[in-house]
Amino acid sequence: MSVSVERALSWCQKLIDKSPGFPSLEECLPKIPQLDSLADLPAGTRVLVRCDTDVAFLPDGSLEEDVRLRSLVETLRFGVAHGWVQIVFGHIGRKKENSLKPVAPLLKKILEEAGVQCGELNVLTDWMSDATGEISDATAAAVAQLPNGAIVILENTRAFELERALWKVKKDELPAIAPKIAAYANGMYGKLAKVHVNEGFASSNRDLSSTVVPLPMDRIALGKYIDGEMRTHLPRTRQSELVIFSGMKLEKLDDLQAILNRGQVKMVIAAGLLAMTLQKAAAELDGGTFEMGSAGSDPTNKFYIPPERIEQAKTMVSNGRKAGVEFVLPVDFVLADGTPSDVIPPGGSQLDVGAKSIALHAAKVGEFITYHNQKVAAGKGPAVVFHNGVFGYFEKDEFATGTKQFMLQLKRMTEAGLWVYVGGGEGGAALHKYGDDSWVTHCYTAGGTILKALGTEPIPYVKALYLAATKAV
Repeated sequence: MSVSVERALSWCQKLIDKSPGFPSLEECLPKIPQLDSLADLPAGTRVLVRCDTDVAFLPDGSLEEDVRLRSLVETLRFGVAHGWVQIVFGHIGRKKENSLKPVAPLLKKILEEAGVQCGELNVLTDWMSDATGEISDATAAAVAQLPNGAIVILENTRAFELERALWKVKKDELPAIAPKIAAYANGMYGKLAKVHVNEGFASSNRDLSSTVVPLPMDRIALGKYIDGEMRTHLPRTRQSELVIFSGMKLEKLDDLQAILNRGQVKMVIAAGLLAMTLQKAAAELDGGTFEMGSAGSDPTNKFYIPPERIEQAKTMVSNGRKAGVEFVLPVDFVLADGTPSDVIPPGGSQLDVGAKSIALHAAKVGEFITYHNQKVAAGKGPAVVFHNGVFGYFEKDEFATGTKQFMLQLKRMTEAGLWVYVGGGEGGAALHKYGDDSWVTHCYTAGGTILKALGTEPIPYVKALYLAATKAV
């Protein structure tokens, strides 16, 4: 249906608002249709399919991994089998100049290997006006001419500034962009398709392609892959009581805080920059101190930890302790010159955990396995584990020991009967480098999406699909 500027504004306000009272993921999913609900759509129906096209290329032009493209196969197979014209759209990276043209032949090959014949996969460029949000007539004409069962790709959605208009926008800024967003929604509906399927599991930011496209649509649904992840694995992962969290991005402190706020976690094993922040906070809470090296003294260092992050961590540690959360932090390190040390020297840096920390991790995992066994004996098990990140600069062998050894702990817990989930990203890369998927219950393809799902705020595209399905705006 046509979208007024006022309705677009109201929709966007809902999307950016904090939502403490919004239904949980478990409550949202039954309201969002599955792909099979669209089986009655006739051949020739135009369907917009938001896909995971954000892949990385190696220097030789091959894919670093193709799991995201393979995740699209069953949904696209369903559409081809029903004779739909599927309009695939998604992003690749964050640079405007990135293109999906190299992705098209790789997706075509994957589909053909899976027995899905879809003809040429052309990429349509300049399909939207950044200045107005309008969809081009040329794109509409190209889509209208496609035969039943065809698939076409819209060029990188992030080639347009408008795509990210809702990322950091403030509420008082929304009225100025609402007309463009309404034009975008109306163009997608009026010129391209009236049905939307979301198969973009990893696309968890407030991109317009994920959060605004559902607004005007007559029919919506979750794709096959994303539906399976959402209904099977994510509800279990949200019950995690042991969280292994590491990395060099301080934003992960926000993610960990959101996870702790849900009140499920009993133990946190941390490493990396995140652990240093927590260690400094814990030391100051206990009347002591902790030397963070250059991360605490050099504001020009990209790994610098500012005072406000320490204060945030103090609140987290204090509240966590009151709730009975145990924080397991490194007790020794491997320094940048490769030497082991119980402390980080002033001006120095740590790039891995040391042997004492590895032993501590093994002991704490043993304690958690005992807790799991007690849960199972009481009929309340299994216990659930979530692992995210790596313990050091694991790309270099001399700093990979902590990460490598913890992969064995994941295997140990899985063999003991725990449900062990890995959040993708670097954690998934480490699992595939030092072990394989059989070592865990499930390894996700989208670390950012999982972090959002484990927090207190809804995943933006789940929020949008729920609002569309329930006609809440």
